Amino acid sequence: MTETSHAPLTLIAPAKLNLFLHINGRREDGYHELETLFTFLNFGDDLTFSLTDDRKITVTGDTQGIPTHDNLIYKAAFLLQQHCQCQQGVNIHLVKRLPMGGGVGGGSSDAATTLLALNRLWNCNLSLAELAQLGVTLGADVPVFINGHTAIAHGIGEQLHNVELTPGWFCVVHPGEHVSTAEIFTHPDLKRDTAKLKADWQTENLRNDCEPLVKKLCPEVEKALQWLLKYAPSKMTGTGACCFAEFSTQAEAEQVLAQLPEKWTGFVATSATLSPAHTALNAHFEMK
Repeated sequence: MTETSHAPLTLIAPAKLNLFLHINGRREDGYHELETLFTFLNFGDDLTFSLTDDRKITVTGDTQGIPTHDNLIYKAAFLLQQHCQCQQGVNIHLVKRLPMGGGVGGGSSDAATTLLALNRLWNCNLSLAELAQLGVTLGADVPVFINGHTAIAHGIGEQLHNVELTPGWFCVVHPGEHVSTAEIFTHPDLKRDTAKLKADWQTENLRNDCEPLVKKLCPEVEKALQWLLKYAPSKMTGTGACCFAEFSTQAEAEQVLAQLPEKWTGFVATSATLSPAHTALNAHFEMK
């Protein structure tokens, strides 16, 4: 394997939080109409990209035993290579920090960061809209990370409307349970009839429609929500299992994290209106 002259590029694949998630109905094709507010956190997996002169794609690091061809990072790189007929290859090294099945978008974020990085490194020069079209074939949340801006998603999640939010400090707790998104969205008890948002959505009663069902199926999620509630209003992100609370300062969030029960894991991070993957990628290419 021959390395090109490019120095390795390391980018974050950030976590996302669903600050609310409303399910408006179920379509005939099985997909759900929903409305959700995504924001990004300055915390996530790290991916290091080293270009090669052959067309081989390898993924190393914290792959957690997932076969290469089933790995979303590999799938994203292969998809872009085929689409653009790129003659270069890449080694991608993963440092995993985000929990799988946690509702923070780990796999989708990894795939999106891979598409964003290789689009520039391989000189594919696709627009974000074109990358998002590729990305949605890998996962419904991938376009959110490609778009890279805090946004409300409508439809089945593909219609994105950027919004501006004041950054906050979040304490995120993973209670050690893996929640299957497919199981939640196919469950007969899932609430699917929330009315669509009005123009002044910030005054509405915003919630996560998946939360009551997940609490019933996963007792540890309910325990985590109750534990966080001692310190601040608590919410679940996505279909879980991660729960979170917002604080006005880093010190407050860190103080709560320090008291986390040993059986759970967690982290503290600020939110970011623009994805830190985009910020780092833009800064890297502006320096060149």
